[in-house]
Amino acid sequence: MTAILGRAFLLLVLTLYTAFAAGPFIWAAMMSLRTTTEISNSHFGLPLPAHWEKFPQAWFNSNYSVYFANSASVVVTAVAILTIVGAMAAHCLSRYRFAGNRFVYFLIFSAIIFPPQITIIALFQTLVNYGLYNSLVGLTLVYVAVQLPLTVYILESFFARIPGDLFDAARMDGYSEWSIFWKVSFPIALPALATTVILNTILLWNEFLYAVVLITDEAKRTLPLGIQRFMGDQLEDVGMIATGLMIAIIPVVLIYAFFSEKLIQGMTAGAVK
Repeated sequence: MTAILGRAFLLLVLTLYTAFAAGPFIWAAMMSLRTTTEISNSHFGLPLPAHWEKFPQAWFNSNYSVYFANSASVVVTAVAILTIVGAMAAHCLSRYRFAGNRFVYFLIFSAIIFPPQITIIALFQTLVNYGLYNSLVGLTLVYVAVQLPLTVYILESFFARIPGDLFDAARMDGYSEWSIFWKVSFPIALPALATTVILNTILLWNEFLYAVVLITDEAKRTLPLGIQRFMGDQLEDVGMIATGLMIAIIPVVLIYAFFSEKLIQGMTAGAVK
């Protein structure tokens, strides 16, 4: 009887948490298929009739195709650089002992605790001085700089657990240090790399603060900035805001759905055998 009550309690908690987590997403999905007038008349009403035409309208008439392409190019490039550079740095810090190793690691780790607001002015001045302000290249470099400490921090602990015998055997087989990284460390670390790819993609896809400060050109706006276009001082097009949110959310949901298993493996990875 006690076991049944325990399972029922856990199921109740899981159900409540699922409703709490999925509720806003379902609500936004319903609003994305309704007009602003319909939402004003009934905030939680069902999308009857469903206005599917809002998605092509937002995509073609509201410049969302451009915003989506900008976000995709920036995020894909930044995540690729973060994955390669972060993996190299983590491999170096975990496998090689040199003077200042732990000091460098401490500097990288300490950068994680700084709030992003304190770096805005310095980043703005730096990008202006190098002619990278209001450019997707500049925004990409900022994303790389901001997320690199967290990427190295996650990967370093994973690389450190790879048995040293694997590297010794590779050296005996004539592998160079460069080959050891690409043919031994990198393949073994794929679960952890998948974790950083997913986390960085989600964080950068939804990033707003740096984009709103460093991008002013309409043609270079990312998706979060594009959604802001429907927010005015006197009137907000809530229906189109919800449609824009769904356009931004769907890719993240699909990425997580397809790679959630890799994410769990990377987060729970123990000692590598």
